[in-house]
Amino acid sequence: MATLKVNKRTDFKRSTLQKIRLSGHVPGVIYGKNTDSLAVSLDSIDLLKTLRDEGKNTIITLDVNGETKSVMVTELQTDPLKNELVHADFQVVDLQREIEADVPVQLIGESKGAKDGGVLQQPLFEVSITAKPKDIPQNIEVDITNLEVNDVLTVGDLSAQSSYQINNDPEEVVASILPPQQSKVPEPDSEEKPKEPEAIKQKADD
Repeated sequence: MATLKVNKRTDFKRSTLQKIRLSGHVPGVIYGKNTDSLAVSLDSIDLLKTLRDEGKNTIITLDVNGETKSVMVTELQTDPLKNELVHADFQVVDLQREIEADVPVQLIGESKGAKDGGVLQQPLFEVSITAKPKDIPQNIEVDITNLEVNDVLTVGDLSAQSSYQINNDPEEVVASILPPQQSKVPEPDSEEKPKEPEAIKQKADD
């Protein structure tokens, strides 16, 4: 479990927020049940590196002047023009209580159907699960090597784990292999001539 040091924020002026970001830090908020909201700031590179190395659902320990809080990142706001992190939300979690989280579904391998010319489609990239914070996987891997053309993989086909429960409808489609696409272009009928528009034909008759 990664530990990151954070600083309390008491000045909420826009100019102060700009200074925080220019210094390489990102403003954030810690909140949760039975927890007073707390405005903080922390090193943005450390935060992004932790999420990249350990996944978005990792449990992070935030050190607030010696007081630690176990949290999960619930939202990251970025500047689309500068591609910079501008704000982070942290939810305090009880490690002994179950919570809901969205977990990515990762397809592993190349399917038989794709090798035969079929088209792989994945309409579902995340599933909702219920688990204790430490039992939340960073992703759910699914082996698709045996999927053939016209085969469908549903949520109910995902491997069940005793450490978490999947909340999605079991019939929801995760992936499917469509038949090879027909790309035949119909040939135009050379004997049929295009008809004159009615208005042009009438003018010619006049």
